Amino acid sequence: MSRCELTGKSPVVKNLVSHSNIKTKKKALPNVQKKRIFSKSLNQMVRLQMATSAIRDMEHVGGFDHYLLNQDDKVLSARALEIKRRIQRKLKAN
Repeated sequence: MSRCELTGKSPVVKNLVSHSNIKTKKKALPNVQKKRIFSKSLNQMVRLQMATSAIRDMEHVGGFDHYLLNQDDKVLSARALEIKRRIQRKLKAN
């Protein structure tokens, strides 16, 4: 099952309701892509699984580093949380 490492988006179960009001369960998967994103603070490429909506939000906010630093720790995966801590240490050193 795909899960976004930045937003925590995961598959959801929904009902398809027919005209006769019969409810059929269906699974809706998020559009998750494996992407390599450049981190300006770390000066290297980072590989993460992220939803396309997160990619759009990232471009709107002003880049990967700024987006990741503003994300809540509860929704981040372990890999994304480690990258966030590395960025924070790098910024604190400078």
